[in-house]
Amino acid sequence: MPEEKPTFCLIGFGEAGQAIASGLREAGAGRVVAWDILFPKPAGERLQRAAAAIGVDCASSAAEAVRNADFIVSAVTAASSVEAARSVEQHLAGRPYFLDINSVSPGRKRETAKLLGGSARYVDVAVLGPIHPARHQTPMLLAGTDAAAVAALLGTLDMRVTVGGPAVGAAAAIKMVRSVMIKGIEALTFECFLAAARAGVVEEVAASLKNNFPGLDWKKLIPYNLERMARHGERRAAEMEEVVAMLPELGVEPLMAAATVKRQREMGRIGTQASVRNVLEMDGATILNAVSAAAGDRN
Repeated sequence: MPEEKPTFCLIGFGEAGQAIASGLREAGAGRVVAWDILFPKPAGERLQRAAAAIGVDCASSAAEAVRNADFIVSAVTAASSVEAARSVEQHLAGRPYFLDINSVSPGRKRETAKLLGGSARYVDVAVLGPIHPARHQTPMLLAGTDAAAVAALLGTLDMRVTVGGPAVGAAAAIKMVRSVMIKGIEALTFECFLAAARAGVVEEVAASLKNNFPGLDWKKLIPYNLERMARHGERRAAEMEEVVAMLPELGVEPLMAAATVKRQREMGRIGTQASVRNVLEMDGATILNAVSAAAGDRN
C-alpha cells in the first residue's frame, strides 16, 4: 500500500455505496471514485448529484473507475455480483483489494474470488447491520487470506471490522444464515400485524408478545421492520433467494426462507405505492393502516 491516503472505488452507487463513500470521505480517505451502470442513463443523474454532494468522482466506465484504486468495494445487487467483478477484472493492475460486500451465498463469493484470481486480493465482506446511520462504521465481518491485513488498514479509517477467518465464504455464511432470522422476523411482523390491524387487535397482540419476548419493544419494532421491508423488500427478497439456494447445501430444507422471499417481495411492491411511501416515518398504526389498504385482499 502507498503511504498516501488510500484511494477507493465503489462499483455500484446505490444506498450502500453512497453511505460508505460519504463516511470514508469524512474519515480522511483519499480519492473516492464511483461507477454505476445507471450513470449513462437518465436514472443515473440522481446518483451523480449524490456523488457530487459528498465529494465522490463519477467514472465514465468500470475500467476508469478501478484505475489506481487501492480498494475496490463491490456494492451491487445480489444477482449482479459476479458480473460486476467480471466487468473490472481485465482492467485491474497492482493487485488492489477487492471488498465484496454483496449479500450473496458463500458459493457465489468463492466463484467471484476464483474469477478475479491473481488480479486482485479478494475479501469476503458481510455487512452485519443497517447501513444507516453508521455508514462506513456499520459492523462488518471479513474473511479471506487478506482479511487480517485489510482489517488493520480499514481500522485507520474508523471502520468497525472483525476477521471471521481465512476462508472465503465464511463471512457470507454467517450473513446468510442470520438472514433466515432477521428477514424472517420482518416477514412475520408484516403478516402478524397486518392480520392484527384488520382484526382491530394490534395493541393486544403486541402486549401479548411482550410477555413472551420482554426484551423486544414491539411499538418500535413494528414500524422499523415494516419500513425496512417497504424500502428494501425487493433487494431483501433477492438476498433471501441466495439463502434459499444455500440451505440445501447444508442439508436444511428452506421452508421458512422461501416463504420469507415471497413476503419481502410483496412488501417491496407495496412500498412503491405513494400512500405507503409517504408515511414510513410515521407511527406504527399509521404505517399499518396504509399497508393494509395498499395490500388489499392479496394477502
